[in-house]
Amino acid sequence: MSTVTVLGAGLTGLTTALLLARDGHDVTVLERDPAPPPADPLAWQRRGVAQFRLLHIMLPRWRAVMAAELPEVLDALVAAGGVRTNLLHLRPPAATGGRREGDERFDVVTGRRPVVEAAVAAVAERAGGIRILRGVAVDALLADASGAVPQVTGVRAGGRELASDVVVDALGRRSPVAGWVGALGGRPPARERADLGFVYYARHFRAASGVTPTGLDAALTHHDSVSVLTLPADNGVHGVAITASARDRELRGLRDPACWDAAIRLFDATAPWLDGEPVTGVDVMAGIEDRHQEYVVDGTPVVTGLVAVGDAWACTNPSLGRGASMGAVHAQLLRDVLAAHGTDDADTLVRAFADATATTLTPYLDSTLVFDRHRLAEIEAEIAGMPYRTDDRGWAVSTALAAGAAVDPELARVHTMIGGMLATPGEVFSDAAVTGRVLEHAGPPRRVGGPTREELVATVAGTRV
Repeated sequence: MSTVTVLGAGLTGLTTALLLARDGHDVTVLERDPAPPPADPLAWQRRGVAQFRLLHIMLPRWRAVMAAELPEVLDALVAAGGVRTNLLHLRPPAATGGRREGDERFDVVTGRRPVVEAAVAAVAERAGGIRILRGVAVDALLADASGAVPQVTGVRAGGRELASDVVVDALGRRSPVAGWVGALGGRPPARERADLGFVYYARHFRAASGVTPTGLDAALTHHDSVSVLTLPADNGVHGVAITASARDRELRGLRDPACWDAAIRLFDATAPWLDGEPVTGVDVMAGIEDRHQEYVVDGTPVVTGLVAVGDAWACTNPSLGRGASMGAVHAQLLRDVLAAHGTDDADTLVRAFADATATTLTPYLDSTLVFDRHRLAEIEAEIAGMPYRTDDRGWAVSTALAAGAAVDPELARVHTMIGGMLATPGEVFSDAAVTGRVLEHAGPPRRVGGPTREELVATVAGTRV
């Protein structure tokens, strides 16, 4: 088997390390942040993870991967207070038609990011075949540049050189590795970057009853010029966030807890989520980018011996909660590609991994990017008081599905299949009967259960000190 160096001990890095070690590889994980998870994960300082304190949801796809590959991770998460719930049945019974056979596919086990990451880390620390070296910052790639394409042979970290058959970039949204590849003298990777344009205003609460509110609405709902997230977490805690345009100056008062609370109470299905003790102020996250990079360009690798997984490969809008699920699936793909091809032919390995990624994950990436761009454009139109118009029939179908899911139990399940990353929009809408049923709900978006733009702005302005 091979020696593998994984850069980053976050969710995707440790999941990758666990799957590769269980397949017989000798795995070393290098992590810049020095501290391992403390007894209280919420006291953990993870400066390398920008979204560490923000809302998180572990989707049905992540739970399915963990149940199949690493069930002890789910056990550890539940033992740490993680919540077992069902993404579909966060909606009211009138929308779902009640529990049905097969709804278990929408089950999730979830928690706040520190709690989830600590559970994965605890399993990894006990696993054989893995060395986790914390407080070790990687600063360069080692490579053999004598051929037409540089081949990465290890990394330089902490003043020493570590050789490796394969280096796995799991450094997340801020990974510098693509820049290091450019310094090796070969062609640069293909890179796409764009500011998402969203800002997130989030708080966590401890439920007064100790029970997370459910059966009120979908986890993510869209309203006039904003979207709202309501997510179960762990240990009686849940999270609520408003997502707005980063250019929306009139809503910047949402940074103030009093403004934020007053605004959230305007949303009928969200107000009950404030029934409890706030355990945070308003956490704000902005400056989030869509980033995507490929190490196989026009069918030819620009580097071998190196692969990127999860957010280091592509990162998008966190409100859809897909990052951890995409990372877990990516870890499976890498494990399977290494099992099929080994590391003797470095060129074949990189090509095969790129092909597997393109087949399995790129459709989810593409659909997320389409959603991000349309939703932001729609928000900007709503701020201007204008209807959003586009020639993209796919967006019309997506809008119709969201409307239909609120009243049609079958479409609620279709919508949750896509939202839970159990199917791509392309897979779902290849069924003409489903598409026809969805289009019965076509038309301008119907914003129900929330304030108008004018009411929201007036509330924020009137509450702001």
